[in-house]
Amino acid sequence: MKNREQRSRSLNSIIKTTLRLQVAAESVNSPLTQQAIAQAAQLLRAGGTVAFPTETVYGLGANAFDAQAIAGIFLAKQRPSWDPLIVHVSGAAMLQKVVASISPRAQKLIDAFWPGPLTLLLPKSVAVPAEVTAGRALVGVRFPAHPVARALIAAAGVPIAAPSANRFGHTSPTTAQHVLDDLDGRIDLVIDNGPTQCGLESTVIEVSDHSITLYRPGAISAAQIESIAGAVSIYQPPANRVHLPPESLPSPGVGMRHYAPKAQVIPVALTDGPELAQQSEWVHAVEAYSAHSACVGVLLPTGWPLPPAFSGVRYDWGNWRNDGELARALFAGLRALDNQGVEQILCPLPSPAGMGVAIRDRILKASRPA
Repeated sequence: MKNREQRSRSLNSIIKTTLRLQVAAESVNSPLTQQAIAQAAQLLRAGGTVAFPTETVYGLGANAFDAQAIAGIFLAKQRPSWDPLIVHVSGAAMLQKVVASISPRAQKLIDAFWPGPLTLLLPKSVAVPAEVTAGRALVGVRFPAHPVARALIAAAGVPIAAPSANRFGHTSPTTAQHVLDDLDGRIDLVIDNGPTQCGLESTVIEVSDHSITLYRPGAISAAQIESIAGAVSIYQPPANRVHLPPESLPSPGVGMRHYAPKAQVIPVALTDGPELAQQSEWVHAVEAYSAHSACVGVLLPTGWPLPPAFSGVRYDWGNWRNDGELARALFAGLRALDNQGVEQILCPLPSPAGMGVAIRDRILKASRPA
């Protein structure tokens, strides 16, 4: 195992290949899966970096109590130190080691939505290095529902800090191959369990005695949270942030530009109305952009038309009326179109309801200029 002095050097000069271990979530107790999890857990305890599946996206994990191991995440991802990480736990006992306190409102949400795709920002314990939280007093923590993720954390015996397993700012990974496309040779190991089920990162909220602030929308909606713990306010970044020097962010996922492929992402806003009318608006938008560029890609809802003269690249996004299906395929579609070498990617914006809120958030952040 590489010693800590070696890990302070450039990862590119140390790691030549990233080990890929395939497992089956439906047979998490099988000898083959248990062997892979044991190997990954040993790496984590020794200060290594392991990419693993969750129900949201693939995460890049390291021991959350080991500042040098955490540095490996930032180095591999080329992630700035001002962007905090989320810590993944295996249950209540491990949570107590990560946070200093849990308010009654937070406990209600934990009881309602864990394990699952909800991250809570809570007061951190002294055991959590400042590097994890970008120097802030709150730590993002969640208990994932994915059986492989849960087995890995339990086997490692330590909480795992894990942002998405991609280069900083790039499109999030929903398969092991996406991880390797960005990080092969820069991390120790990836556990391959096929595509993730949700496809979008967790909902992130800050819970205090008097308020709940939503920083990043996800599969758990604001309405669901309100039904359990009361009113939710939506975080609004400072209007002048773009002109300010980088500083520690209040939460993961609130960077101005995020989730972005190499191609320019162009959101296509549609009026709220019958789907046939939306399809007509869509065709006119694609026609207008295609007239100025031959290298256009589209995220195309199933059955939607394109202009007769369209010569670009299409990706079958899924059923327009199924937000869960669109969410699962969003990042895979952006990556697939990027791999085709398109210069622009046109995405129709779903209605701002349910998972549509989170899908719109990712598309709009991916479309912002670098």
